[in-house]
Amino acid sequence: MKEKNSWIKTILVQLIFIIAASVFFAISFPNPLIENGIPIFAWFAYIPILLVIQKNSLLPCVGWGAIYGYISYSLSNFWLMTFDPLSGIVVYSIYLVYMTVVFLLMKLAQNFYPKRYYLVQWIIWLGYEYLRIQGFLGYPYGITGYSQWRVIPLIQIAGITGVWGVCALVTFPSFWLARALKDLYVEKNASLKQRAVAAGNAIADFFQKDKLPAILFAVSLAATFVFGFINIRDYSLNYKNVSPAAKIALIQHNSDPWDAANAKTTWQVHEAFKRDLSVLKNLSDKAIAEEPQTQLVVWPETAFVPRIYWHTTYRDDQDSWTLVRELLEYLSEQSIPFLIGNDDARMEPAKNPDARERHRVDYNAALLFEKGEITEIYRKLHLVPFTEHFPYEKLLPFAYNMLINSDTHFWEKGENVTVFSIKDFSFSSPICFEDSFGYLSRNFVRNGADILINMTNDAWAKSLSSQNQHLAMAVFRSVENYRPMVRSTISGQTCAIDPTGRVTAIAPPFAETWLNVTVPIAKKNTIYTLLGDYLGIAFLFGAIILLLSGAVWYTIGKCKRG
Repeated sequence: MKEKNSWIKTILVQLIFIIAASVFFAISFPNPLIENGIPIFAWFAYIPILLVIQKNSLLPCVGWGAIYGYISYSLSNFWLMTFDPLSGIVVYSIYLVYMTVVFLLMKLAQNFYPKRYYLVQWIIWLGYEYLRIQGFLGYPYGITGYSQWRVIPLIQIAGITGVWGVCALVTFPSFWLARALKDLYVEKNASLKQRAVAAGNAIADFFQKDKLPAILFAVSLAATFVFGFINIRDYSLNYKNVSPAAKIALIQHNSDPWDAANAKTTWQVHEAFKRDLSVLKNLSDKAIAEEPQTQLVVWPETAFVPRIYWHTTYRDDQDSWTLVRELLEYLSEQSIPFLIGNDDARMEPAKNPDARERHRVDYNAALLFEKGEITEIYRKLHLVPFTEHFPYEKLLPFAYNMLINSDTHFWEKGENVTVFSIKDFSFSSPICFEDSFGYLSRNFVRNGADILINMTNDAWAKSLSSQNQHLAMAVFRSVENYRPMVRSTISGQTCAIDPTGRVTAIAPPFAETWLNVTVPIAKKNTIYTLLGDYLGIAFLFGAIILLLSGAVWYTIGKCKRG
């Protein structure tokens, strides 16, 4: 009976560790309690799970990994359930699977490298963080480095290493300290002070045994902050006479097009679209009146829902065509270019052979209008898995049909890395989810973009946490490429970000408003823009090589002993 109670107690203690690690992870990022998150928690967030891995064999580690993956992402990405409970369950379940594999691999690393396994575990974790943003299921929310988005001196290193250098620095203390605490022994009835002293002694003892990695980390961290403070330049938006600079009006009309499109009757849908157009025009007029020297007006992702090109060309819906005509008449009267998010529908039989659908193909697009005419189009390249894109219709027809029955609207993937040019500057427009991937913004800059202009709809999440988590990733795109970014969003966070990653102006969330910003045109080239995610790739291949070579030597050693 005593043995059984001891086993139950061990399980409960380890469950508490898993829950604590999940909470630390979630509150490192923007969350409902702390608007911007608490970045310091990320530096120690993984200690509890590493202690659990150290104390267990392979099979329990798999189980604990599954529990941690599900809980940690349920807490940090809780807002997915607002959009669609199925989406939340799918994402949480994906991370359940990911963490079972990661925990297993980190336990194998402990078996393969008994002396310095924590370094191998650290590289495995960093390789995993890079790998999980690749491919169809790529999802960058929760990458550790993004928790530091407000620590401006620290994140300057992203211009050299991308977010991966920040990830490496932030995660290292968890792995080193977890190893230091592995052999911690505390008397059963020890006081809190005695436990703290014992932990301090264990850390001091381990430092004496393995001080080189800790010293290298400390030097790297100090050098990163020195570099950061040197690199930061004051790009205050309070100046008036800065050259070169761009004056841009960002519109936030706070009306989710998903809600409008799902109205009960066709008349209600049309009236909702009509009301949105009226608000967008009104806000734009006010923004221009406030700043007559505005060079560009930006509307958010799919801010205007009726398909402009389609209804202009085919006119198969009179109500939609009436709204499109009203928009085009308004734009034709403007001397300032407008960048508008819209469904760019085309008749393309090669991509949609179904004549019943008039061969229509839809692209999530940014349309540049000058004097009422479309002069350039960008079509979204990286689509959101499941909700915008599902390429496995033939392989998984049941999943495809389930998504279609859930009223999912799929888009066709764009093909070109578009750089828009207007008088005085060039820009590219990553759409929504796209500004969370480093490679896309890098490609835009390499192709000549002076400014990154993100148009976003996060209104569906109905969550400030979601909007700030998205903003946290956008900040890194500016630092990585030393380019300013502006964001025009439906409900927030509409803002300007300078080339050093500081948010220099922001509109209140969940409000009908506009934001006039002046951003510097900075054309400094960075190592990241030149080389991309080389460090993330290095961590991934380093993890693979270490695990494979460790498995070989472990097997050889076992055979010799056997």
